Amino acid sequence: MTLTRADFEAAAKVVQAAISVKPQIGMILGSGLGSLADSVEDACIVPYSDIPNFPQGSVSGHAGRLVIGHLEQRPVMVMQGRVHFYEGIPIEAVGFPIRVMQMLGIKTLIVTNAAGGLNPDFKAGDLMVIKDHINLPGLAGFNPLMGHNDDSLGPRFVPLTKPYDSELRKLVFAVAARQGIKLQEGVYISQSGPAYETPAEVRMLRMMGADAVGMSTAPEVLVALHAGMRVLGISSITNEAIDEVDSDRDVSHQEVLDVGKTIVPRLITLLRGVLCDLPESAVSR
Repeated sequence: MTLTRADFEAAAKVVQAAISVKPQIGMILGSGLGSLADSVEDACIVPYSDIPNFPQGSVSGHAGRLVIGHLEQRPVMVMQGRVHFYEGIPIEAVGFPIRVMQMLGIKTLIVTNAAGGLNPDFKAGDLMVIKDHINLPGLAGFNPLMGHNDDSLGPRFVPLTKPYDSELRKLVFAVAARQGIKLQEGVYISQSGPAYETPAEVRMLRMMGADAVGMSTAPEVLVALHAGMRVLGISSITNEAIDEVDSDRDVSHQEVLDVGKTIVPRLITLLRGVLCDLPESAVSR
């Protein structure tokens, strides 16, 4: 499929007509984390199905709607649920919501996800600040920036030496220290899914330098960086990856949702603190 600036503008026009605030910060909520959107004040809700060309997901735990309003007096646009490449959605369309944010003038993206812990020091229930990522589908050619480049949206070649904003990462650690919330930091590796990793794959991903693995995030972050946004990423470690075939443990989507629920209160507290302390440079440049 080929999406153009006209498609992004048409979608943004529908959203703009339904809202009364100008969002400055975009937020993407991962599996089991959609309840944060219930905290948005003065909320306007726009179902994805009401927005032209907006991709529609089908995964449990992803409500499928935009919630626009205020969190900690910051105007935000919250994606209550995301779409995934493994749902049969073209990789270009996975980045479509970020283009809508770009058309609406959003400068900062906060992205969350549920991830399996690869680092042996990580436990289910941990929060990990993403400092870098490995995009396996992207390296294999499934990249949302493939094809013709519209220079009005961003540059042909996007530097990725600092994909996750260092100032925002320092900020989230400062907020967490003040709140007494323990944070991990590490590299997120994105695989296509929908199958979880085999034990051999878990061992391979560790050797590649990854600390957590999931099935999202990298495509949206690539589009956000192409659009000139600052990005903060946080993974909820919802399960510990299994690296032995004879293990008596297993992993399931229900486990991801259940552990995600236990993380939500801390994540909400953390994100509220981050929004309170965001520098003007994060929303005004």
